[in-house]
Amino acid sequence: MATSTVSPATRQGQPFIDDLRSRTGGIVDDSSLARALYASDASNYRVVPEAVLMPRSAADVVAAVACARQHGIPVTVRGGGTSCAGNALGPGLVIDFSRFMDRVLAIDAEASTAVVEPGVVLTALQEAAAPFGLRFGPDPSTATRCTIGGMIGNNACGPHGLAYGRTADNVVSMTWLTGTGEVITVGSGQDALAAVPGLEAFLAGNLSVLRTEFGRFGRQISGYSLEHLLPENGRNLAAALTGTEGSCGILLEATVRLVPRAAAPALAVLGYADMATAADDVPALLPFRPLALEGLDAQLVDVVRRAHGTGSVPALPAGGGWLMAEVGGATSEEAVAAAEKLAAASSAREAVVLPAGPDATRLWQIRADGAGLAGRTAAGEQAWPGWEDSAVPPERLGAYLRSLAALMREEALSGLAYGHFGDGCVHVRIDFPLEQDGALMRRFLERAAALAAEHGGSLSGEHGDGRARSELLPTMYSREAIRAMEEFKALFDPEDLMNPGVVVRPAPLDADLRRPHALPLTAIDGFAFAHDGGDITTAVHRCVGVGKCRADLRAEGGFMCPSYIATRDEKDSTRGRARTLQEMLNGGVVTLGWSSPEVHEALDLCLSCKACANDCPTGIDMAMFKSEALHQTYKGRVRPLSHYTLGRLPQWLRLAAPFAPMVNLASRLPALRRAMMTLMGADNRRSLPAVPLAPFRWDRAARRRAQQTSGRHRVLLWVDSFSDAMAPDVPRDALEVLTAAGCDVEIAAPGACCGLTLISTGQLAAAKAKLRRTLDLLIPSVRAGRTIIGLEPSCTATLRSDLLELLPDDPRAAELAGSVRTVAEFLTSIGWEPPAAAEKLLVQPHCHHQAVMGYGADRTLLESMGCDVETSAGCCGLAGNFGMEKGHYEVSEKIARDGILAKAAEEPDRGILADGFSCRTQVQDLAGLESRHLVQILAQALRDRETAPSVSRRGPA
Repeated sequence: MATSTVSPATRQGQPFIDDLRSRTGGIVDDSSLARALYASDASNYRVVPEAVLMPRSAADVVAAVACARQHGIPVTVRGGGTSCAGNALGPGLVIDFSRFMDRVLAIDAEASTAVVEPGVVLTALQEAAAPFGLRFGPDPSTATRCTIGGMIGNNACGPHGLAYGRTADNVVSMTWLTGTGEVITVGSGQDALAAVPGLEAFLAGNLSVLRTEFGRFGRQISGYSLEHLLPENGRNLAAALTGTEGSCGILLEATVRLVPRAAAPALAVLGYADMATAADDVPALLPFRPLALEGLDAQLVDVVRRAHGTGSVPALPAGGGWLMAEVGGATSEEAVAAAEKLAAASSAREAVVLPAGPDATRLWQIRADGAGLAGRTAAGEQAWPGWEDSAVPPERLGAYLRSLAALMREEALSGLAYGHFGDGCVHVRIDFPLEQDGALMRRFLERAAALAAEHGGSLSGEHGDGRARSELLPTMYSREAIRAMEEFKALFDPEDLMNPGVVVRPAPLDADLRRPHALPLTAIDGFAFAHDGGDITTAVHRCVGVGKCRADLRAEGGFMCPSYIATRDEKDSTRGRARTLQEMLNGGVVTLGWSSPEVHEALDLCLSCKACANDCPTGIDMAMFKSEALHQTYKGRVRPLSHYTLGRLPQWLRLAAPFAPMVNLASRLPALRRAMMTLMGADNRRSLPAVPLAPFRWDRAARRRAQQTSGRHRVLLWVDSFSDAMAPDVPRDALEVLTAAGCDVEIAAPGACCGLTLISTGQLAAAKAKLRRTLDLLIPSVRAGRTIIGLEPSCTATLRSDLLELLPDDPRAAELAGSVRTVAEFLTSIGWEPPAAAEKLLVQPHCHHQAVMGYGADRTLLESMGCDVETSAGCCGLAGNFGMEKGHYEVSEKIARDGILAKAAEEPDRGILADGFSCRTQVQDLAGLESRHLVQILAQALRDRETAPSVSRRGPA
């Protein structure tokens, strides 16, 4: 293992921290949790910082850099933390711009420019520019969470870099803080270089090397882009500083160029035998001036199909690889015609042209999720960045891909290739055995760098060099060019405090690797982590830091990550929690294992919504980790009070049934209600839901009705604890609906419980016992040919997913999981024609429903009834015991008020449909709004149909 040239993060004591706090108005955090969170970005590396600053203003940044210089502390800047090469890590002070300095300050539609702070997320800029018909041109796949400052730091490009250029081509001017503490304005033009003493002399002394070695082709991102300083390139200092990865100073504000939005782009999907053959065709397609020309490997698409089902991918032309060519036009028809012309000129085996719409969007989403999806090889092995985004001139791309594939075969490595083929840029994550060490990675990267140089290429095509590739720069640059970069940095940062170890005087590429130091940890008596061979360490390293959990996905139907959306605190993102667990396994700053305070603080606001298992392209399930952490921490120990009350709620509900009148009376008396909630370990601002006078299990009439049903569809209606004790009308209506659908209905015997409340509170031994009892009760019906119909989405999802992870060695678990269906899944599968109901509905899908089963069948059923459906994406905020527990009320309320309650207020005429008992409880408790289960909508429509007056078929007399 190589030794880092960057000194480890030694604690400097309080003087620096105290001084920093006294000089700045931002948040200064030197806690072990913050240092753990910011020790990694989206790369393979781990460097623990001294402290983290979240500045509120440019003045905070200036003061912080002055303080750091005086104390000899290096400074690294960070946006969304999505850097794949280790660009956003440092041993001293890390400055996170994404929390507060995230404003679009101005849009000048006439000049087509925007003024932004460095922490602005790209999609926020796009939204601000959209009303003017404008957009920022470059658009990396991380657009929903990467910041403009990070894009400028790495000279990001994205798919539309083909049409609109790199970030460097779209920066007009910047307010720049040098390593010496000076604030300067940098731009382009005759006098631009005068802003920095010595820069004119530097240019004069390096004209030859700048003209011959820099800027040889569009995606030469590695190193500094010093060609922009040349007179023939406009003496553009702003462009030259773009892509310096924070090593030459700090961006405080930028004016960026905007471009017109494409009116109606169409997508031509071209199928080829393989990726290299697709790449061979690129030069022939570039004259058609596509807006984007992307490569997509068949194996990557197969990963999506395996994870989300065949229906998740639109029909594609035959082939082992595809080119996705986006073509613009003034109208949709014009764009489609242009795309068809491009397709006709291609050498593709088959082609499909798609107008702008859902199918094209789904394909682009696969491409956008590439970094996460490619985190697993076709064989399911963990794949890592490192040779993440090499680039060659497009005419060399096919030959380069063949040589790269041959090299990977020689080294017995694999990965899924995709990328910006129109620009010659290739993304691939590779299954380096980093759980061992970095030796093979080093050997491969050295050989791959030589290969890219042979093809006239660049080690990086848009992500920068960082810690992954800076050491390899001499492979593609002469000693004179390397010395020129050193001289350039010295003009801005003579003390080498700005992101040391990156580009100039680099750290070894195999130093500071995170994965080799992680201790192996096998699941023994908790979850199985079946997808990762029972290895918790492998499972938690599914998170490679792509950061999709930091995006507000509600506009596109996503549910992850509700607590982060509410708090904007990195510790409350799925990535932040995963990083904390990784630090626990590393034993660096999180030292007490599962019981570490840092682990519990990071997991505290996890709602266990399971959205990350579906929305995160790596498929990490933080709900499982939270349960595991609680289980490992408290097994054999006294637990928090809420674990005994809310965690065992089904048992208490069964005991409470005879006392329903007393419970309901107590809930109406404020003092008594508050006392009861406090005794439960719940927040006393919460209400107690009304308890029905009789649970469903006491309804003998319903059981008699079930015994009288007959039909060819044999089902077992499983009435969960909440439907039984708190919402008995739901199973009654379900019985009515299933009978109308021609079902032979049997009602499951009482006692079949999924153990969800035990799972969410980490009482896994008790949950397993409960699930075994449930298997005993339900498996006979499964083997008798009955489909199990679940009513409560979270309980249904538990039998579909958690059951398999908790009882992997019981073959009955897979039998049961494969036989459980939601009402909508079952009714749509048998082709039942539902009654008409022209209702306007606001639907709140339960998070577990969305994550495990998907909501497609429910939407199909509602739309076939004639309902006008508006969906509230995102969690309701209650999430079972989460929103009831002390310490969670404010976050739970904010999630609801920004989500379902905001939508309800916008359209108060819509009835609320919420299958989840938690969701119905939340909207009632916080806003007094009534809501119904799907079966209640269906049952009422059936009754309305029966009571509707018959219409005479005869005409008028």
